[in-house]
Amino acid sequence: MTKRFFTLLLLLCATCLLHAANYLTFTAETENSSFGIKNRSGYQSNIQYSLDEGMTWNTLKNDTLIKLSQKGNKALLKGENIDKLAQYGNTCFVMTGRIAASGSVMSLLDGTGDKETKVGKRCFTYLFMDCASLTQAPELPATGLSQNCYTCMFMNCTNLTQAPQLPATELALFCYSSMFTNCTNLTLAPQLPATELAEGCYHSMFNGCSKLVQAPQLLAKEIAKLCYYSMFENCVSLTKAPQLPATHLAEECYAGMFKGCSKLVQAPQLPATQLAEGCYAGMFNGCSKLVQAPQLPATQLSEGCYAGMFEGCTKLTKAPELPATKLYEDCYFNMFANCTHLTQTPKLPKLPQGEKSYKYFEGIFNNCPNTQQDKVINVEIRTVE
Repeated sequence: MTKRFFTLLLLLCATCLLHAANYLTFTAETENSSFGIKNRSGYQSNIQYSLDEGMTWNTLKNDTLIKLSQKGNKALLKGENIDKLAQYGNTCFVMTGRIAASGSVMSLLDGTGDKETKVGKRCFTYLFMDCASLTQAPELPATGLSQNCYTCMFMNCTNLTQAPQLPATELALFCYSSMFTNCTNLTLAPQLPATELAEGCYHSMFNGCSKLVQAPQLLAKEIAKLCYYSMFENCVSLTKAPQLPATHLAEECYAGMFKGCSKLVQAPQLPATQLAEGCYAGMFNGCSKLVQAPQLPATQLSEGCYAGMFEGCTKLTKAPELPATKLYEDCYFNMFANCTHLTQTPKLPKLPQGEKSYKYFEGIFNNCPNTQQDKVINVEIRTVE
């Protein structure tokens, strides 16, 4: 009786543990699907998988495909400290067929996925990159991130239609960089609740998401170097930009943010009065349906701050006022170049004494045939006295 009792108790404990766990789970959506893992450096991960609801577990070996023969077949996955994978190079899952991920990706860290463990440096970098078979992303519950932890995580997942929730408020260097780059079927972006940003944190995050129609709110008032760099570049279905309330900018913070967003018709207000190097460079480059530029109240500029900002905005007819009193080299370089319908141009700021105009205004109205200032490269331009 005692032996039988303890056996039953162990089975009960195992069952309770299984139900308490929130394992990363792959579910086949078509017959003859499969998954595996690869590592360019040959490092063997400690990830394990189960095909029988967690009763038995096996090591997921490099370059070995695990079959999910029937639609609805599932695989549970767990591991310990996937940080080691990042230390040995490019480690990622491979898939065939159509597979939906569910459960918590954190089971690869803590073995159960029932904790909000802080994500380590480069932890999930590349994890699902090039998985065109992935149709659904797993849960990413961590609230604290580390350098490059989600970089390129879902890059080129062309059948991913919905992004996971991203509750993290503690960001880190390039943590979301290129996370959803070229997810061409993604239509909605997740909420981004962080109010304190880190260098490059959203760099190219949705670059090439050609079906994205709604951008998230961006709440931060204090921003960081490269934080929004190319964030929505080539999101050709995006029509409206989110509000950008920050008044203190950083180097290249908005550079290329909406570049190539060819359906963008509404730009956000830009309230900053003191700019940083390259902060708006190429921000609306190629936004060919933008009909109204935002006001630019800044009076203190920086090197290249407006370079190419509205280049190729072919529907723009009126340029905003340029009230700056402190200029820097290349601050207006190609700012309105190729704005072929531009007819109303502002008075240009007064040059520093003895300076030549091309140093600051080179190409500002280049190839704007309907203006009187279309030939400005290497020539003197009218200035305000």
